[in-house]
Amino acid sequence: MSRRTEIDVRPITEAEFPDWNRALNTGFLRPPAVAEEQLDARRNEFVPGRSLGAFDGDRCVATFRSFDQELTAVGGGTVRADAISNVTVTATHRRRGLLTRMMAQDLAAAKERGDVVATLIAAEYRIYGRYGFGPGTTMTEWTVDVPRAGLDPRWAAPEDGGRIDLVDGADVRRLGPGLHERLRRTQPGAVSRTEMWWRYRTGVVDWNGSPWTEPCYAVYRSADGEVEGMASYRTDDRWGDAKQPLNTATVDWLLAVTPAAERALWHYLCSIDWVQTVKSGWRSPDDLLPDLLPDPRAARITTQADWLWVRVLDVARALTARTYEGRGSAVLEVVDRAGLTGGRWRLEAGPDGASCVPTTESAHLVLDVAELGALWLGDASAVRLAALGRVREERAGAARVVDALLRTSGRPWCPDMF
Repeated sequence: MSRRTEIDVRPITEAEFPDWNRALNTGFLRPPAVAEEQLDARRNEFVPGRSLGAFDGDRCVATFRSFDQELTAVGGGTVRADAISNVTVTATHRRRGLLTRMMAQDLAAAKERGDVVATLIAAEYRIYGRYGFGPGTTMTEWTVDVPRAGLDPRWAAPEDGGRIDLVDGADVRRLGPGLHERLRRTQPGAVSRTEMWWRYRTGVVDWNGSPWTEPCYAVYRSADGEVEGMASYRTDDRWGDAKQPLNTATVDWLLAVTPAAERALWHYLCSIDWVQTVKSGWRSPDDLLPDLLPDPRAARITTQADWLWVRVLDVARALTARTYEGRGSAVLEVVDRAGLTGGRWRLEAGPDGASCVPTTESAHLVLDVAELGALWLGDASAVRLAALGRVREERAGAARVVDALLRTSGRPWCPDMF
């Protein structure tokens, strides 16, 4: 058994890339061997210095990757984010501080680059709070009992003059990026997508070695022909004993920039012949879907959980990058044990903008940087966190003041897994 000091944590080289990927597959419970075509696909995402490995001798025993990302703040402005992914520690080398060392290296580099936040999707809840991450968005998945929904089974086209067209992967790669850009510029919590995202999800590149089966792609065009929505979905083939169809349509992803597009796409999915169940995929917790149905009880929540986690790296830039519906001020004492940000800050905010500057005034609210990450996109409640003992009021009513400033009328949502 190697001692902790003998394990080297460092950016990997091109030559170490195959061994790093073997460790990555092992950590994610996939077959360890990586075919050359998958390695070639993954090399498209390789950025020197941004993939870290922990090495016990010449064996990679932990993996970590980050990449540049833009994250949409409340109000539509974007901030530079350090997106973290591919985090594993091999079971033989747990409890040796390897993740702590890799995280410290990466966050220090992100701070030096000027990134405002770091982001990740947490596979396990209890890991990342100790590194200053807080759950900034929630995702919900619904399962719709189509016969119960009350929709017109004779529905054939949107009532607004728009249309639904089925397209192929080439059309998705041509039309999808522009549609996604429109969505993410208005959706707090949304993140940028690379060209590789679209190539991977339309079968052009093979990332994981799984057999590719093309899904169906549906596009909604408004009455004037503009693309306002798109969905990728798959259907199974199940029949009951009495030749009754029991098929399910499972949504991979659905993007809509107007309520009309969202309504039309969900109605289309619920009208496909033989489909008795629709699984929505990962949606915002305040998605329109249930209330688009004549009987909202036909859509039951089957998954609801934390999704995008946020780690603030620059308090002042994060709080001034977003907008505020109300007007007010608060003195926040942000505790950051890693020393990357934190201190005492006076936030003055209103519909016309915000300022956030260091201050020596007495704090109104004391909170860990992880709780600031949970509050920043407007989803969490400072009042609730105070009741849980996770923030502390130094002035009576401070949590309500912070809620009035930070909370939003629409909930943040991240459509992506990364």
